[in-house]
Amino acid sequence: MRSLELAQILIASIVVFILGVMVLQLTKETEESGFASFSSPEEFRDYISGASSYADFRSTSIPISMPEPTPVLTIEKGIERVSQTNVQVLGIDEPDIVKTDGRNIYISRYQMLSLRILPPHFEQKVLIVKAFPPEELQKIKELSEGGEMLIFEKNLIILSGNKLKAFSTEDFSEKYSVELNGSIITARLHEGKIYLILSQYAELCPIVPLSVNGVAHVIECSNIYHPVKPLPVESIYTVVRLDAESGRVEDSISFVGNYASVVYMSKNAVYVTYYSPADYAETMLKFATENRDLFPDWFLEKLQKLVSYDLSDQAKQTEIWNLMRKLTLGMKPEDRIVFENEFHNRYSKFAEKNAREIEKTAIWKISLDMKVVATSEIPGKLLNQFSLDEYNGYLRVATTVGNANDLYVLDQDLKIVGSLKGFGETERIYAVRFIEDKGYVVTFRQTDPFFVVDLSDPAEPRMAGELKIPGFSSYLHPLKENLILGVGMEDGNVKLSLFDVSDPKNPIEVDRYLLKESWSEVMNNHKAFLADEKHEIFFIPASSGYIFSYQDGIRLIKAMETGFRAVFINDYLYIIGTKITVFDERTWEKVAELEL
Repeated sequence: MRSLELAQILIASIVVFILGVMVLQLTKETEESGFASFSSPEEFRDYISGASSYADFRSTSIPISMPEPTPVLTIEKGIERVSQTNVQVLGIDEPDIVKTDGRNIYISRYQMLSLRILPPHFEQKVLIVKAFPPEELQKIKELSEGGEMLIFEKNLIILSGNKLKAFSTEDFSEKYSVELNGSIITARLHEGKIYLILSQYAELCPIVPLSVNGVAHVIECSNIYHPVKPLPVESIYTVVRLDAESGRVEDSISFVGNYASVVYMSKNAVYVTYYSPADYAETMLKFATENRDLFPDWFLEKLQKLVSYDLSDQAKQTEIWNLMRKLTLGMKPEDRIVFENEFHNRYSKFAEKNAREIEKTAIWKISLDMKVVATSEIPGKLLNQFSLDEYNGYLRVATTVGNANDLYVLDQDLKIVGSLKGFGETERIYAVRFIEDKGYVVTFRQTDPFFVVDLSDPAEPRMAGELKIPGFSSYLHPLKENLILGVGMEDGNVKLSLFDVSDPKNPIEVDRYLLKESWSEVMNNHKAFLADEKHEIFFIPASSGYIFSYQDGIRLIKAMETGFRAVFINDYLYIIGTKITVFDERTWEKVAELEL
């Protein structure tokens, strides 16, 4: 018996040893790839407390990628075509304030609770309207919840602030509820799974990003990842995969980041990006070393020591400001004026010259089974989700860096395999769209260069063609093969441009239309746009709602007094504003109307 116990202990020891070797090997592999998980609450706390905040560096740009044609689906008998929200990737739905399942239209809107309350108090609710057939158009239900929505089969999912609720589209009963301890950055719906990207601040782990029907979902320290390179931390990001039918959490993963985040999802992975600036002390030391005539020896010596100290970037930044204050206080007033002007001008040139080392964006690639596949850093800042696009195993990314713009091609491990640098000098990116092996980029300062980039060879992206026209486009949408619509501004008016890209070397603006409008939501929210390929029309909201034909150039068909969204069911176009107006797309006769 004693020998049997010894044998069991020996076997257990060998198993523990093997598992330990496997864990060490896994840790080594993840660290070599640029990221690792936290080993303990203490390590998590030390990492978070030692990180600095970079709120001043948040990007204000607007990233754009090529949306695919509006998908259609068959819901039930008698309904052949139903529009879906205009999304970036066909088959991956995005939440919006108007949805339809072909039978009903779901409208999320704010309502004033009482005219007696000052200031006025508004509450967001979802109004449900029976939409088809049009002659039966009527309000049938109002839910007390409101927010952006997703629809999966017979489930209406409402996302609002720090909660998510699902309702049956049959009897509108509540099916499940998800409470969040942070906030929803965005969400996607793909093949019956909801991918939530959440943000929260935490000082200790384990963390609890959400609870489903009152049951907490706990994420241990070992499932929270961080870059091996120290990162200024403002937030903990969590990607959660939920079953859309039941709300059950299937898997999740968390990692540290900051608030200047852009999220893109392909059919293979979720990409979460954030701004990752260079070490401030190292940048200042390099600048001071290159401009020794501005700084005394003692200042350089202090900077060199400061770079070597084990301090957070925030602490080093404070020390540098103190050094600068000490330096300028010891100057005569006229010398201080000269120094401040010289410093400003020289540092501007230095920052421009070294922009690719100073401004960087970190990218995390998360597989759909919630594993960190790869991380990377590229120079520059992203505009929005359309700045990223995955095609044939490669991720294409467009960035603004300093006073120019770059385009990078990354492989499946997020290693840069090709790049096109420095185009659109003195301008920044206003719109991006990737379609298969082409990239379309709009930059702007005084004119609107429309660039066509040939991406057929990932290792050698090249500029194929360029067109310079007045104004700019901030959203690009492929209407049909070789025809791209640009929505932007010119001389203070909303501008619609129609680009023929059949010859990539010679893109042409074949038509343009100026609206007597100063803004359209489409310019910074692609989900407000609708195109119907069958009838070759598109809808644009502004202070009014506009329907345009693109059969032969751009032609205005209808204008509504109000209209912020549009959907189609079969050959009927529903314009949603303060009322719903329904048009027969075959004749453009008004067939129904409902006050909301």
